[in-house]
Amino acid sequence: MIQEKYRECIEACLACMNACNYCYVSSLKEYELAMLRECIRLDRECADICAFAAEALSRNTLFALEISALCAKACDACAEECEKHSHDHCRQCAEACRRCADACRQMIGAA
Repeated sequence: MIQEKYRECIEACLACMNACNYCYVSSLKEYELAMLRECIRLDRECADICAFAAEALSRNTLFALEISALCAKACDACAEECEKHSHDHCRQCAEACRRCADACRQMIGAA
């Protein structure tokens, strides 16, 4: 059972992971691939970190605050990069990353 105190953060992490994965795959199909290189790299890293955070939080990890702080940092970096691009998938990813970073910080603040 998902820890209720982490539920909102876990949901935001999973939504962000999905948005990052979608952005990653969509970016690989774009013509200006070289321009999206950093976006693609950060999409993968952020998706992996969000997946790890969701999994760890669902287990009620002792490292919830540290993992959530790392997740927020990865989300901020990915959002910042995605916001440089005009593609819809980048915009959606940036929004999901910002929501996830906020959810992580709120969870940290409530602890």
